Amino acid sequence: MAREAGTALRRGWTTGACAAAAARAAFTAMLTGRFPDPVSIRLARGGTASFPLAFAEREEARACAGIIKDAGDDPDVTHGALIIAEAAWAAPGSGIGFAAGEGVGTVTRIGLSLAVGEPAINPAPRAMIRDMLIEVAAKNGAPPPDVTVTISIPGGKRLAEKTMNARLGIIGGLSILGTTGIVIPYSCASWIHSIHRGIDVARAAGLERIAAATGATSERAVQRLYDLPDHALIDMGDFAGATLKYLRRHPVPRLTIAGGFAKVAKLAAGHLDLHSARSRVDTQALARMLAELGADAAVVDAARSAAGAGEILTRAGAKRKALARVVAARAREVALATISGEIAVEVAIVDRQAEIMVRVGE
Repeated sequence: MAREAGTALRRGWTTGACAAAAARAAFTAMLTGRFPDPVSIRLARGGTASFPLAFAEREEARACAGIIKDAGDDPDVTHGALIIAEAAWAAPGSGIGFAAGEGVGTVTRIGLSLAVGEPAINPAPRAMIRDMLIEVAAKNGAPPPDVTVTISIPGGKRLAEKTMNARLGIIGGLSILGTTGIVIPYSCASWIHSIHRGIDVARAAGLERIAAATGATSERAVQRLYDLPDHALIDMGDFAGATLKYLRRHPVPRLTIAGGFAKVAKLAAGHLDLHSARSRVDTQALARMLAELGADAAVVDAARSAAGAGEILTRAGAKRKALARVVAARAREVALATISGEIAVEVAIVDRQAEIMVRVGE
């Protein structure tokens, strides 16, 4: 059902919160023989959340519970996925351990918050699950348990193909994410998380250059230019600010920013969020650049009334490449000012045929 105009966007739940709730339900059933339905958990920043069970199964030494993830109004690839937690008794003294079931990935590269070989269940969800199980044990007069928690997401391997997991070295499925338990609609937190983890992986691998691209076409062009490995490529999308600010704290030697003319023109104007809903191309500024470059008055006038950056670039004629170079140079200045560090920054503008029009900074 379409959301009515003017109504608030609906928040949802992270995979980590769903996994914690499912684990609590499964472990409760192991201790009491009954599954709580709905099952409630405490959230990291206060408050509680309650989840209906979509699946429950118990045997003598194990129990499973499943919850359908509701991401609210966020365009989350895991919205509607079944998150299953199995709790099974482990060797005495082993504590609470974690395993990846169907559809949950395994870490294969250094640089992430988990060691190579670990299931891709992030530290915050792990802590939440541990807290839930210890709490359930205490309420039932039991000591902290020795339990293995296996998280599964049926179909997760296929869903992971729509994410950046493989590039990060998470193979075989999805990651169990979430710090607060709450998904804020259109925050695109998972995308920004992937940008940050991609930078971490590149740094851990000792790469001299990374490329942050606004889209697949630009990424293809710069990868070809430098023969970069996949883990040097950062799918920045519209999140220039999130990328540059993270690099300010976690620098790399060289950065190439690659994008189409319109996206780079927004960065040149000082916009750090390049999404069309949150920033617009300054056509008047582009017209002034053309005037400064000595373009004919008719070209400048046409630029002032143009519908967008693409039209201005087309009308620029012989000044097309010169305009692109000025835009790239100003975008580089914005990037350098945002990073405030010693990173060598290059900006490349790429056309729709995946050819580099101009490069500034190298």
